[in-house]
Amino acid sequence: MIDILITGTLLGIYAGLSPGPMLVLVISQTLKHDFKEGLKVAFTPLISDIPIIIISLIIITFLDGYKSILGLIFLLGGIYLIYLAYESFKIRQLNIEIELEEPKSLKKGVTLNLINPNPYLFWITIGSPIIIPAYEINSIAPLQFIVSFYILLIGSKICIAYITGKSREFITGRIYLIIMYILGILISIFAILYIYHGIQLLIS
Repeated sequence: MIDILITGTLLGIYAGLSPGPMLVLVISQTLKHDFKEGLKVAFTPLISDIPIIIISLIIITFLDGYKSILGLIFLLGGIYLIYLAYESFKIRQLNIEIELEEPKSLKKGVTLNLINPNPYLFWITIGSPIIIPAYEINSIAPLQFIVSFYILLIGSKICIAYITGKSREFITGRIYLIIMYILGILISIFAILYIYHGIQLLIS
């Protein structure tokens, strides 16, 4: 149970702080308009991720009896985590382009997240393989993972929007880079565990 909470917390923080289309949209909407518009974007995963999670769980549940396929999914998840860690280590500075326009923050956030491949990759290769085995151990564990993940994901983006509204220096400064480097190391550890579990499934 504690492991599930720690995993959800860590992955949520990473997803919330990692550079990508959603983080850029949070920052740009805050800079172009105000904190309230950045806040709207931060909450859009609660809307757009629901169908993604359901589809991913159905796929993984269907494959639950095929250990070799699940092993490959875990290996893909580990490779994807290595890629995320690599992205953390190579960060230098976020480039935010500012163009004045109507906010439409909620619509932009939902649309962007639905066409963004990252949520699909995350829930198929990482999220669902965590949730389904956790449910077999404790029926509350999947809920704990999802809640901790989204509290930290959304909370991180809210913090970014708030700090950006006060000062842009955090995003372009050293503290943000250090945080992402530390997260990159932790994500690398998860990648190793995922790959190890994938290999175990393949050879069992």
